[in-house]
Amino acid sequence: MEEKRIVKPWQAGLMLLVGIAVIIVGLLVMKLNNRIVLALDGVIMCLMAWCFGIPYAELQQGIKETVSSMIVAILILLAVGVLVGTWMASGTVPVMIYYGMKVLTPGLFLPVVCILCTLMSTMAGTSWGTLATVGVACMGVAQGLGVPLPAAAGAVCTGAFFGDKVSPLSDSPVITATVCEMPLMDGIRHALISTGPAYLISLVFYFVYGLRYSGGSVGGEVYEDILSTVSAEFWLSPVLLLPVLVVVVLILMKKPTIPTFIAGIAAGAVMAMLCQGINLHDILTVMYSGFSADTGSDVVNSMLNRGGFTSMLSTIGLLIAAGIFGAPLRTAGVVDVLLAFVERIAKTSRSMSLGVLILHAVFFTITGAYYVSYPVVGGMVKDLYPEYHLDRKNLMLTMLDTGTGLAPMVSWSTTGSYTATTLGVSNLAFAPFAPMLWLSIVFSVIYAVTGIGTAKAKED
Repeated sequence: MEEKRIVKPWQAGLMLLVGIAVIIVGLLVMKLNNRIVLALDGVIMCLMAWCFGIPYAELQQGIKETVSSMIVAILILLAVGVLVGTWMASGTVPVMIYYGMKVLTPGLFLPVVCILCTLMSTMAGTSWGTLATVGVACMGVAQGLGVPLPAAAGAVCTGAFFGDKVSPLSDSPVITATVCEMPLMDGIRHALISTGPAYLISLVFYFVYGLRYSGGSVGGEVYEDILSTVSAEFWLSPVLLLPVLVVVVLILMKKPTIPTFIAGIAAGAVMAMLCQGINLHDILTVMYSGFSADTGSDVVNSMLNRGGFTSMLSTIGLLIAAGIFGAPLRTAGVVDVLLAFVERIAKTSRSMSLGVLILHAVFFTITGAYYVSYPVVGGMVKDLYPEYHLDRKNLMLTMLDTGTGLAPMVSWSTTGSYTATTLGVSNLAFAPFAPMLWLSIVFSVIYAVTGIGTAKAKED
């Protein structure tokens, strides 16, 4: 069998430099849409790889395989969009906003939101679902309480992505454990040595930072406007939380994600027709184009008018564009060359760990999709760890911190774009208020450099 051809080291380095340069110029200098930048970058990578001797048929097959691997994620995205629209129309999210504003106080808002999103994400195993449901509701409450939206978004992200990194129901740890060929719970427990301290520091920050709003009163024109408008537009009752209960119970029963979301959509649709008097035609329209209503309040309109099948098409476009860019790099062997470079310069286990951390962070940043970076980078470096007498659970920690943890802060990544769009706050704006996301990476670097907390291979 003929050995697969890959580019030479200098060619790989040139492709990587050009790829990063196109992203920087396109996004930061020319201020172009990240989707067209990534798609154009993918075309350039394909052209360079072809010029360096990689057959076009292989490049096309690589793109096909990469995009095909994203089908499940695309279906989940569409289901989440429909779910959000349906839960808006049914009154499920509005009732959470209403009761949240009744119960929460400005001083305790941030830590309570963080804990609430942590519980939801850990139980449901999904950061995206948490952002789209509890997260959206909490952002609405923050508007009414006068808490800065970037701070509220940071608290939501800390809770949502903590659960995503440590929940056995989440795709991220399941994928990384599978790639690393190790028991899932062993890897999750080890990942807590970086994520756990970062999360606790974040909670302390929210308690301290939130004190500056404790003197404020829960009231005012905006607060009353939201409560009166929501109560006038919707029939409100705790029974409207039934769709949330359906989703949580099914996920706790370890049912597949897509059928679980479909059940949540169905429950929301039934509640919309029975409790809000919406007919079947209108609820199906909401599923496609999202909830849209003129409540007479601009604030309430901005909170509730969202969701639908079409709301996720932009994010899906970003996912495909990221695949178009990342596939030629993998097919041409750019990552293989980078791995060989790491092996050549890594003389100790510490330098190897740090090298893999940097490699994965760079590869994820330029591709914007950990569904790509986890299997590509993890699959190739996993065998390095036993050679350096390290347990593969260290690789799982590294990838979760520089993948799932880094994703919300990278604006052109699928998760980053989805987070900013769903919460209505830019990535750069909420990042300082989500310490767990970047502190876990800091802890991961410290462990790699010092060897503290690094698990040795079992045979050693």
